[in-house]
Amino acid sequence: MPPRTANPSARQTELLEASYRYALTHGLAELSLRPLAQAIGSSTRVLMFLFESKDGLVRALLERARQDELEILAPLREADHPVGLATGADRVWAWLAAPAHRPLLKLWAEAYTRSLVEPDGAWSGFAARTVQDWLDVLALCQPVPERDTETGRVRRTAALAVLRGALLDLLATGDELRVTTAVQYQLTLLRSDGN
Repeated sequence: MPPRTANPSARQTELLEASYRYALTHGLAELSLRPLAQAIGSSTRVLMFLFESKDGLVRALLERARQDELEILAPLREADHPVGLATGADRVWAWLAAPAHRPLLKLWAEAYTRSLVEPDGAWSGFAARTVQDWLDVLALCQPVPERDTETGRVRRTAALAVLRGALLDLLATGDELRVTTAVQYQLTLLRSDGN
């Protein structure tokens, strides 16, 4: 949520959700408050009041996207018995490859890249936070004896690198069959190397 309050008003929540739907369609790179406000039935003045600035709104939108991402990964986090790294990565890939999730993932890719090239301001820390989020989820997929070892950290880092690289390839080309086949190949190697 934006920095103004930990308990947003119903109107702030409503406008954040509407802005989020707008961002999923239009992205954040060229976000301009006037067209956004018009599209969601508000005004720039109201948006500035509720979110303090354009950067405040962008931060709130990035946090909103992150909430969606973490909600999707929640079933892997709550597993009573770790499913194994390869199985967890396979489930994550199935979600990433689903066409219905492309708008969120394009927004994620945009924010990730902006965080790297514009490390200050609204994008600050987004890439690092998302890497840690995904590594945490993959860690919970690993058996407890492996989880906190150097080998465990290396294996989940490798799995994340495959997933992230495949996602960027998929978003760029739309070639789901080719990319999924490559992911499955890498997961087969990961299974043969452990679990």
